[in-house]
Amino acid sequence: MSLPIAPKPALRRFHQARWDEPIVFELHAPGERGVFVSRPEPGVRDTVGDVVADLPASLRRPEAPALPEIAQMRVLRHYLRLSQENLGADLNVDVGQGTCTMKYSPKVNERIITTPRLADLHPLQAEDTVQGVLEIIWETERALAEISGMSRISLATQGGSAAIWTNIAMIRAYHEANGEGDQRDEVITTIFSHPSNAAAAKAAGYKVITVYPDAQGYPDIDALKAALSGRTAAIMVTNPEDTGIYNPRIREWVDLAHSVGALASYDQANANGILGITRARDAGFDVCHFNLHKTFATPHASGGPGAGANGVSEKLAPFLPGPVVERDGDRFYLDGDRPRSIGKVAPFYGVVPNIVRAYSWIRALGAEGLRAVAEVAVLNNNYLMKRILEIPGASAPYAAGRRRIEQVRYSWQELFEETGVSSEEIGVRAADYGMHYWTSHHPYVVPQPFTLEPTESYSRAELDEYADVIARVATEAREDPELVRTAPHHQSVHHTHHDDLDDPDRWATTWRAYLRKYPHAHQNGGSAREADAVGVAPHAPGGPAADEAVALR
Repeated sequence: MSLPIAPKPALRRFHQARWDEPIVFELHAPGERGVFVSRPEPGVRDTVGDVVADLPASLRRPEAPALPEIAQMRVLRHYLRLSQENLGADLNVDVGQGTCTMKYSPKVNERIITTPRLADLHPLQAEDTVQGVLEIIWETERALAEISGMSRISLATQGGSAAIWTNIAMIRAYHEANGEGDQRDEVITTIFSHPSNAAAAKAAGYKVITVYPDAQGYPDIDALKAALSGRTAAIMVTNPEDTGIYNPRIREWVDLAHSVGALASYDQANANGILGITRARDAGFDVCHFNLHKTFATPHASGGPGAGANGVSEKLAPFLPGPVVERDGDRFYLDGDRPRSIGKVAPFYGVVPNIVRAYSWIRALGAEGLRAVAEVAVLNNNYLMKRILEIPGASAPYAAGRRRIEQVRYSWQELFEETGVSSEEIGVRAADYGMHYWTSHHPYVVPQPFTLEPTESYSRAELDEYADVIARVATEAREDPELVRTAPHHQSVHHTHHDDLDDPDRWATTWRAYLRKYPHAHQNGGSAREADAVGVAPHAPGGPAADEAVALR
């Protein structure tokens, strides 16, 4: 007997929890304890047992750290309440993070990385005591080498931008080793590649040349030809780009770079839709990187800790950051004796918990499963694109009638011209339905942009729910634009004004900075929440008090 199919539900009623929760330092109560720290082991404490012995004075605090003293139950309530005041990947249909590739991270992998056999390891342990972790790193590198086609992989970097920086550092080292370090002082990228490519190249001292798309939205190959010269150190491109458009002439791009002696660097942060279908080395790239916290289902963690993976061809292998994991029979070891290496790019070796998560995900799926990830991601993306383009006022500039890979950069320009409601305002209003989306990298080449990236994690029902929300908000923009402009109305924090966010003089990013900047906040027993928001503009009519906008929240 089969179960009946439930009717399609109406848009859910949603209202974010609002606890008006103070920050953790304001919960301080002298004498309260959330945990009792174990006593030092014998030999570390003196005969009295209360004063740590045999530690140099430089390692001893002259006074106790200024940490809040809070009972365990209050700590639990505090952080659970904060979690209820947030949207997150485990709470809502999170396809709207654009190029961030928010996907489901299997919870079994959280169990794996919290086992004491892994969680209690220390990076300074002797190699003989961490053979299991070194083996996981070694095997993950081999798997990523197969996925990318590259000769060697390094997992040392701690995020995507760090991996891009490592790419440009290896490129520079390669040219310097060949005596062309001073000559090759330019890097070419595209406007719809991730901005970290241009930023890393600029930070490394290169002149950055940006190629814009042709009329169809594809990277303009004639502009590339005009930019290439003997001064070009590398092309650094994302493919598919952040429009979701895959460059079908990518091999020609790489060959053109090689023809002038430049290297080709592949930003694969958008690899979610090409796993098992195309590989960096097959297109001729010399160096590439993955974001493990995007493509390989380790938690994105709202900016950290991430994890990067750098892949190189054989000729760039000597320049990989050190140390690298090597194998000698059944033994694994860290090899730091690499005279041409660019050196360490992070403390110790990578973000091990995320490496283990990625390894578990790869092993669980296998080669066929990884390809299925890409196929479903592409299917989801093109299904959602069809739904979005049915909404009056929405469009997908460039590549008319063509499929996109795993994301699309849409535009609300038509709706904006009709209603005056901007893309950002629509995204904020969507939060009142438990959804949200990302607009675009700057500059806004696509006018009034929004970028959606449904991964393989979501069902058709969830994609329909998301599209229904976006369609509802577009209708509201026409029928009641002020409702959208003053959103959000169902959130723990209501409408804020960007004047506050754009003025560094009003920021206080730590508790100490807040007390220095606003010492009156705690005078006469008043709390920061009771202070007058210190110049923060009031909310829209009907919203809560202005102190909701304090940057500390």
